[in-house]
Amino acid sequence: MSKTVVIYHSGYGHTKTVAEHVARGAEAQIIAIDAQGEIAEADWDALNAADAIIFGTPTYMGNVSWQFKKFADATSKVWFTRGWQDKVFGGFTNSASPNGDKQVALITLQTLASQHGGIWVSLGVSPSNTKAATADDPNNLGGSVGLLARSPADAGADEVHKGDLETAARYGRRVAGIAARLRH
Repeated sequence: MSKTVVIYHSGYGHTKTVAEHVARGAEAQIIAIDAQGEIAEADWDALNAADAIIFGTPTYMGNVSWQFKKFADATSKVWFTRGWQDKVFGGFTNSASPNGDKQVALITLQTLASQHGGIWVSLGVSPSNTKAATADDPNNLGGSVGLLARSPADAGADEVHKGDLETAARYGRRVAGIAARLRH
């Protein structure tokens, strides 16, 4: 069995809800980046010991939150020693709009993983792109690089679309499953 860690920042609770579903699917430990962009020393130990790391962030102003960026910048200490070389990585983002420049945030997460010498896992779920498709369908936003989720601005954290949460659990299982296969 591989060890997977989901590390995320959530400003209003919506991305936390998505992170919890990703973690459930991956049977992963979950780490929250706090409002100051910090994590505990024990959290760094968990990340260093993980076989797979799944990044999560809301998309703010077309990219990751500043709190996630602060965490990403702090990983340069690990980068310098190549401590995360060959780990499996994945990522997800959430915003209020169907697009909201989420792809830019995902590419930022993918680039961070690549700088660490990691192996990025794509979503692997076909898009629900027919006329009959709804927000309750898996991958209704049509992502491929990683998980895209949408939480309307006037929705509570408990109102993340059902299809996005199902996709989150599937993606968590996919990342953890690939990490387990590569470990053997």
